[in-house]
Amino acid sequence: MTTPENHDPNAPTWDAFVAPDLSLIEELARDAISTLPHPWREPATALVLRVVDFAPDDVLEDMGLEDPFELTGLYDGIPLTEKSVMDQSTKPDAVWLFRRAILEEWIERGDVGLGDLVAHVVVHELAHHFGWSDEDIAAIDPWWE
Repeated sequence: MTTPENHDPNAPTWDAFVAPDLSLIEELARDAISTLPHPWREPATALVLRVVDFAPDDVLEDMGLEDPFELTGLYDGIPLTEKSVMDQSTKPDAVWLFRRAILEEWIERGDVGLGDLVAHVVVHELAHHFGWSDEDIAAIDPWWE
């Protein structure tokens, strides 16, 4: 037990630690995208990346989910395998990351780095956009196998 008498004044205290914020999750996601293999890296950077604490209530309702901690990420758009040049886009394709759900999974797992988990969620959502098979995903993100 640390007491005032034996406390190292140079040692970090728990007061110095804060929960990973939205900007850190976004940074980890952008890092994951930057390490994607060619030919996926450049087109993945064209997607909008949105990081919020929880999925909006209407999204949860549309997906039949009652617990916002069940959804760590979401692809919002038309997959490339279904797009047509005739489609009139009303909004950009986007990958949503839900910080609180990601942090909860990270805590529950306890055996994976936060960057690895964020990369896993990003790759999974990009798979919806690019139309990747399970084998394609495993080649890019072997962690999730």
